[in-house]
Amino acid sequence: ADTIKILNDDDALDLFKSTLPGASASLLQLRAGSGAVAQRTKALSIIHTARGFANAESRPGLDLLALALAGKRAVSANTFEKVIKMIDNMVQVLKKEQQDDDQKQEYCTIQLDAVEDKKKELERTLADAETAIADKKEKIATTTDEIAALEAGIKALDKAV
Repeated sequence: ADTIKILNDDDALDLFKSTLPGASASLLQLRAGSGAVAQRTKALSIIHTARGFANAESRPGLDLLALALAGKRAVSANTFEKVIKMIDNMVQVLKKEQQDDDQKQEYCTIQLDAVEDKKKELERTLADAETAIADKKEKIATTTDEIAALEAGIKALDKAV
């Protein structure tokens, strides 16, 4: 979202418009300083590398930067500084997103551990309850047998009397 805001900025639009060739533009590069070409080439290689690691939302911004650097008028110092500033802003946005992702992952890990602990506790409680139920059923069966034996004893005494 922040990347889109940066790219929708008026400076980005001006930069984009300044890199588009005019009606009289040709594909032949007539002149460029070797330092500017080296800087542009280095910046383009960095952008292409970053594009490989960027998420789908950041790729259009990186493509726009690459297009701006590849344009004929991107050689001027002011325009190049704007591109570098845009790259720095994008790097800051990506770092913040990474921090947010790390915090979410840590939170989820803590929540998963808590849920697993609660699950184990409930399983132990269930096992204890099942053991208690089995004990109670055994006591009920024993008591039922004792009651039946006492009733048989009472009937025998009644017949004897």
